[in-house]
Amino acid sequence: MRIDTVLVKVASRCNINCTYCYVYNMGDDGWQDMPALISRETITALADAIKEFASQQDQLFATVLHGGEPLMMGARRLEFLLTALRDSLPARYPISMQTNGMLLTPEIADLCSRFKVSVSVSLDGPKPVNDRFRLGKKGESTHDSVVAGINVLRSHSDSEFLYAGLLSVIDPVCDPKAVYEYFKELGAPSIDFLYRDGNHSNMPYGKESFESSEYGDWLSCLLDVYLADPNPPRVRFLDDIIKLSLGGHGIKEGLGDAEYGIAIVETDGTISKNDTLKSSFNGADKFTEAWSVKASKLADVFGSVEFKMYHDLQRPTSATCKACPYLRVCGGGMPLHRWRSGAEYDNPSVYCNDQKALISKVASRLQNEGLKIDPRIAIQSA
Repeated sequence: MRIDTVLVKVASRCNINCTYCYVYNMGDDGWQDMPALISRETITALADAIKEFASQQDQLFATVLHGGEPLMMGARRLEFLLTALRDSLPARYPISMQTNGMLLTPEIADLCSRFKVSVSVSLDGPKPVNDRFRLGKKGESTHDSVVAGINVLRSHSDSEFLYAGLLSVIDPVCDPKAVYEYFKELGAPSIDFLYRDGNHSNMPYGKESFESSEYGDWLSCLLDVYLADPNPPRVRFLDDIIKLSLGGHGIKEGLGDAEYGIAIVETDGTISKNDTLKSSFNGADKFTEAWSVKASKLADVFGSVEFKMYHDLQRPTSATCKACPYLRVCGGGMPLHRWRSGAEYDNPSVYCNDQKALISKVASRLQNEGLKIDPRIAIQSA
């Protein structure tokens, strides 16, 4: 077992209310039992735990600050956290933050630059697109405040490092070209487009049925725009599918057959499963063992049978997936998208047909350019 990512929930509350949020709006209520912010005591325990683990694993791992909204912790507590982490982890260990950007200030940007913390900002598109789902607590627009935060990063002297890119949840009814071009206007060096959370028992927004391919069609249109751009930003989802179709490897969970070790640390120090599983059912992200950075050695947790069972969820068990020629590229998708009440995760992804439509489109485009694609998907793309 190798751990690639330790994702730290530094805040269990958020300053906005995205209607599609898997933490607050998909039936799980575990956040209510967590401290609103990570305490200094927990920060110290976390730093000690990852320092010990870093000495035991020869492979580097990334630390990701997450929430809720991580910047609700404020500049002083953030500085305490980053000091503790950097005292435990050398600069070669990447630390990053995922934020909605609304609380980004020059002071925060200076701290992130000082401690070498890159920042990714969540934004779904131009104002009419973003403000359909990413709203304030009273239903107000968030767009302008997010863009102001992005501009803090863009105007910083260390912007090339600080501004890691944008994360965008796909709205399949909007224009992918307009979203892409808008993100380029915002100087995004990288864009990570994400499927909407959902499963077979709770169909994702905008998806008519398991057989439909609204998201795959949207991404296929985006692919045409992306490949026609002579100076594109990085689009991780498309890049990974292209590389995998050519027989290479992806870089993130949810595509391909590589395995990723991902651990979540809650604001009280509890160790849990990937928090996106919350969208499956209430408590889906909880281990039966009460592990915590305050009382558990991370190496023991990551080497346990229960953690391995969670880790193995990445690989699909469905006979349909195992027989599919797209599997090496698709990877079966994210575990949360395979959930069905009664059958649990033993199903293809709810986005199965979307994945097939997109991978087929990618393979066809590559073949038209005279490139040799992975022979295991060649028949399907002909």
